[in-house]
Amino acid sequence: MASIKTAISIQKALYEQVDQMARELNVSRSRIFVMAVEEFIQRYQNQQLLQQINQAYDDMPPAEEQVYLDKMRQQHRQVVNREW
Repeated sequence: MASIKTAISIQKALYEQVDQMARELNVSRSRIFVMAVEEFIQRYQNQQLLQQINQAYDDMPPAEEQVYLDKMRQQHRQVVNREW
């Protein structure tokens, strides 16, 4: 995959932390930034997926109605079981 150079501005204290971490992990500073961005993107995508799942379940009936639906299902099962 092709790499693209970019320039970013960060606080000096953060730069020093990244520089120290890069030395400790024996990787480049660029690699530290790439790893951080990859993790950020993954978390963001997971949050988006969770929101979509939650929206899909938002149309669930209210609790009171759910009680009636459960009773109807039980009665339906009893009727079906008697017929078979």
